[in-house]
Amino acid sequence: MKDYFNLVKSYLLQLQMEIRHENRQQGILVVNNVEEGIVNLILCVAPPILIFEQYIFEISGSPNGVYKALLQKNRDIIHGSFVLDETGARVIFRDTLQIENLDINEFEATLNSLSLLLSEYAGQIINFSKKHTV
Repeated sequence: MKDYFNLVKSYLLQLQMEIRHENRQQGILVVNNVEEGIVNLILCVAPPILIFEQYIFEISGSPNGVYKALLQKNRDIIHGSFVLDETGARVIFRDTLQIENLDINEFEATLNSLSLLLSEYAGQIINFSKKHTV
C-alpha cells in the first residue's frame, strides 16, 4: 500500500508550507503559510480521501444573512467550499480530494483556492465574524 501520509507531507514541504503538528497514526497534519493567510489548516489523510479543513470564523447573532452570503460565495470557489461544523456556529473551508492518484498540481490547487478565498473575501469574513443582527 502506498504511503499517502508521506506523499502529502512531501507535497507540503515542496510548497514551503510550515508543518506545525503531525500525527502519523491519526493521519493528521496541521500547517501554516501565513503569507497566504493560511493558519492551522488541518489535513487528514484518510484513504481513499484527503480532507482539508480551515477554520474561518464563528457566527454570532442572527445568521440568516451570513448563510445566504456564504452559499452565494460557494458558487465562486473553484476548489472546496464553506461548510458549518456540527454545532452550526463555526464556518470552515473544506475540500476533499481522492488520494490514490493525487498529484501536486491538484493538491496545490486546493491551497491556492483557499488563499484566494481568504484574500478576496477578507472584508466580508471580518464583518461576518463580528456580532450582528441580520
